[in-house]
Amino acid sequence: MNESETRAELIDPKLKENGWDGKANLDVKIHREYIISAGKIKASGGRNKPVIADYVLSYKGKKLAVVEAKADELEVGEGVAQAKDYALKLQIDDTYAANGREIYHINIESAKEGLVKNFHSPVELWNKAFPVHNQWQDDFNAAPYETRGGTMGGRFYQEIAVDKAMDAIAEKKNRILLTLATGTGKTFIAFQIAWKLFHTRWNLKYDGKRRPRILFLADRNILADQAYNAFSAFPEDALVRISPKEIRKKGSVPTNGSIFFTIFQTFMSGTDKEGNPLPYFGEYPADYFDLIIIDECHRGGANDEGNWRGIMEYFSPAVQIGLTATPRRKENADTYKYFGNPVYIYSLKEGINDGYLTPFKVKKITTSLDEYTYQPDDNVVEGEIEEGKTYTETDFNKIIEIKAREEKRVKIFMDLIDQNEKTLVFCATQDHAAAIRDLINQYKKSKEPNYCVRVTANDGELGEQYLREFQDNEKSIPTILTTSQKLSTGVDARN
Repeated sequence: MNESETRAELIDPKLKENGWDGKANLDVKIHREYIISAGKIKASGGRNKPVIADYVLSYKGKKLAVVEAKADELEVGEGVAQAKDYALKLQIDDTYAANGREIYHINIESAKEGLVKNFHSPVELWNKAFPVHNQWQDDFNAAPYETRGGTMGGRFYQEIAVDKAMDAIAEKKNRILLTLATGTGKTFIAFQIAWKLFHTRWNLKYDGKRRPRILFLADRNILADQAYNAFSAFPEDALVRISPKEIRKKGSVPTNGSIFFTIFQTFMSGTDKEGNPLPYFGEYPADYFDLIIIDECHRGGANDEGNWRGIMEYFSPAVQIGLTATPRRKENADTYKYFGNPVYIYSLKEGINDGYLTPFKVKKITTSLDEYTYQPDDNVVEGEIEEGKTYTETDFNKIIEIKAREEKRVKIFMDLIDQNEKTLVFCATQDHAAAIRDLINQYKKSKEPNYCVRVTANDGELGEQYLREFQDNEKSIPTILTTSQKLSTGVDARN
């Protein structure tokens, strides 16, 4: 028999015999030909072969085992390597290779493996995975993911991240860190966590008597707005966007909602009647929020000296989930110290290998003026020069500006790129972004006046409009955006 016949005539009946029958037990679900990844994107176009598990076995909403099937004419050992690989990728402890004649079982955690007569039953695998009963864990597992009618299915690593966070909350851990590469969908993960908590009526008292109050904190309005829009599946009256304007208008911070979105700067602003600083966050009781999700948490909030540490300490009773794309480094050690080790890590390399992120190449452009030391016959147009100092890359366009250098670099850049493809150009400062915008428009082939535009904090609503048009795949103008810090992290511009 070939593999399909072996599955239908030998493996499926054996699974059913061992309790894996979704018709007889509604808690049982068998995912056949479960797509783990679509395959790595090739630089030349197309993809590598997708990674597909023959069976993934779920019970009570939790994926518990993988089965790699082989034709009965092959030895069962031919499926062992794949079974292990899939289980490691899905972070599942139990995995099997089966050819209809034999079953080979591997337990990843204990590293024990060998031939067995039967597949473990759903209850056996459940008890192995959850030796101590936790009702909240059961409730979280039973709460379905929100897929908006099946149009927004979660990727395997997103499900793992959500499960790891939910397990930590069920175990009453109050500081949780998720580290996933930029572009892997951390906002989607945050949404699913909030969705499960909202629908199970979890709160800090763990009594299920009310829905949770959740705060999503970002450091830029564009990220807070993006998250607010991404949570649109929730009832409209559950979502609240906190802004200084609304607080001033109503005379108090909003409390009529379940999921609140704001930026650190809004919470840090506010004054008393005499005009003295009085941060708005202090208007909430310290235990008001049950959960706080901190987006891009490596950017200062967890630092002992960070401007926002006071907010996090004030709301210390809340469960706090940090989202970051930055692996542990010397400069962000405080973040990892504050939250502890990540409950889940999904790296840039993994995202590229799994085909969820696009491979990239770094092309370095070296010119004859990447360092500069003042010479007596050089003309200083404006400002003062420090004689004897050698200015390097980090100084250009911040301390010193050489217009001829920027013109040359833009010419090289424009000759290298496909000028019809959407492009982001990150610059040293907002002024530098304006200068590069103008140079690109001077050297462009396009006849469109808004071929290249600047999107920075100084560009206000017009900049937001440019960004929305750039994000729209149906529009080709603007084609190039120049920016400084505004778009450096977490802004979606897909495809």
